Amino acid sequence: MKKKVVLAFSGGLDTSFCCVYLSQDRDLEVHSVIVNTGGFSEEELQEIEKRAYALGVASHAVVDETANYYDGCIKYLVFGNVLKNATYPLSVSAERVSQATAIANYVKKIGADYVAHGSTGAGNDQVRFDMIFNIIIPEVEIITPIRDLKLSREAEIKYLAEHGVEYSAAKAKYSINKGLWGTSVGGQETLTSHEMLPEEAWPTQVTETGNRRIELTFEQGELTGIDGESMAPVVAIQKLQAIAQPYGIGRDVHVGDTIIGIKGRVGFEAAAPILIIKAHHTLEKHTLTKWQLSWKEQLASFYGNWLHEGQFHDPIMRNIEAFLADTQKVVSGKVFVELMPYRFQIIGIESAHDLMSNKFGSYGEMNNTWSGEDVKGFSKIFGNQVMIWHKVNGHED
Repeated sequence: MKKKVVLAFSGGLDTSFCCVYLSQDRDLEVHSVIVNTGGFSEEELQEIEKRAYALGVASHAVVDETANYYDGCIKYLVFGNVLKNATYPLSVSAERVSQATAIANYVKKIGADYVAHGSTGAGNDQVRFDMIFNIIIPEVEIITPIRDLKLSREAEIKYLAEHGVEYSAAKAKYSINKGLWGTSVGGQETLTSHEMLPEEAWPTQVTETGNRRIELTFEQGELTGIDGESMAPVVAIQKLQAIAQPYGIGRDVHVGDTIIGIKGRVGFEAAAPILIIKAHHTLEKHTLTKWQLSWKEQLASFYGNWLHEGQFHDPIMRNIEAFLADTQKVVSGKVFVELMPYRFQIIGIESAHDLMSNKFGSYGEMNNTWSGEDVKGFSKIFGNQVMIWHKVNGHED
C-alpha cells in the first residue's frame, strides 16, 4: 500500500505542482485539505475540490476554521490593536498559524505518514508551517517540494504541462491570499523596493465616490454591531469589509523583517481590520487608564511579533491573551467613523465608561474634584526629586 501524505492545498500553482509531484514522483497517496479561514465562498471551495480531484488526489477535505480563527487569534489582535510596524494587521501571519494547526490535527485524524506544504524557501510561511508541525506532530515527516527543488514559477508551469495539466502564466502573475482578516497581494512589483502594485492587481476595485458615516458598536472589545444592527463579530467583520473595501480603505504595502532575516514586501487590502483596530483603539483611549494603555501596548507588540514568527503555541501567548481580555471589561460603546475614497476619519465615541465624563470637569478648564491650591502642592511634590537633582548637579550643565 502507498503511504499517505496530507497536502495543505489552496488550488494555486505551488500546491497544484505538489499534488502531481507527490503522486507521480514520490509515489504517495495524496490527501489534500484546504483550511477555510473566512476567505472562500462556497462556489470557490467547490471549484478547488474539483481541481484537487482532477490533479489526482485520493481524497479532499475542507476544514472550516473561521470561528476558531476569530476566537483564538483575531479577537486578541483587536484587543491589542496589533499592527506590525504600525502598518500591517498580520492578515497572513495569523491565518497561517490557524491553518497549520488545523492541518496538523487533520494529519492525526487520518493517520498520515507525511505532511506537505507548498512554501518556498524565501519567506515566512515555511517556518510557520514547519515549526507548528514539529510542535503538534513531531513524528510526521515534512515534505516541501517547492523549497527543496528550488523551483521557479516557470519551471512549475512547465512540469505541470508535461504531466497534462494546463496552468496559465497570467493567472500566476499575482499571488493573492484572502482571509477573514484581510487579503495579501504579491507580485513582481513587491519584489522591488520602489514599485507599487498596479490598480488591476488589487482584488477589490475602488467604486465608491461619496462620503458615508457609519456607527460601530463594541461590547467588551469586540465589534458586535454596525449602524445599530447587532451581529456576531465574524459577521460584523465580513459586513464591514464589504462596506469599506470599495472605498480603497486599508490598501497598503508592508515592508518587514522575515523570520529568516531578510526584508520582505507585500501588498494588502484590509479595510475592516484597519477600521476595527483604529476605532477600537480610540474607544480604549477614552475608557482605559494610562497604565492599562501603556502595558497593553508593550505586551501587544510582543504578542504580534511572536505570532508573526509562528510562535502561537508558546504558553506565554495564553498569558498575554488573559491580560488583554481582562482589560476589555469596560471597552464598550459606539465609535463614529466617516468613510471617504482611500481614507477614513474617526469622528468620536459614546460610552458609559468614558473617562472624559464632564461630571469631573472639562479638559482645559477647572476640574470639579480638586482646587488650584491642590495642584500647586502636587506640582511641587511631583517634581521634587528632579528639582533636587538640578540643585546638586546643576553646576555641571
